[in-house]
Amino acid sequence: QPQLMESGGGLVQPGGSLRLSCVASGFTVDHYAIGWFRQAPGKEREGVSCFSTSDGTTFYGDSVKGRFTVSRDNAKNTVYLQMNSLKPEDTAVYYCAAVIASMCPPWVNAYNYWGQGTQVTVSS
Repeated sequence: QPQLMESGGGLVQPGGSLRLSCVASGFTVDHYAIGWFRQAPGKEREGVSCFSTSDGTTFYGDSVKGRFTVSRDNAKNTVYLQMNSLKPEDTAVYYCAAVIASMCPPWVNAYNYWGQGTQVTVSS
């Protein structure tokens, strides 16, 4: 059974950095598009970033472009989300998700497998 597990969340001050990890088991990440999503209280889950399988193309939501970087380590079967210059509005539960696709679907319902989420809180 494919599983995903996120880690690396926590409390950080505005302007700080965090690196989230998404470790996969039961499948290999280089065969799946891996997306990062987030959900803040009272808001819908939104796409943050994605690492596609076709050619390693990466995608970012407009609100995180230039601040977040997604990467993949096939040897560790892990996808990372490096988050820099964090803002209070980045506060949310962050999830990674996987789907067998060469490109990254932008919609939440396209993803088959989800992690349990990790809390990121940006506050002074």
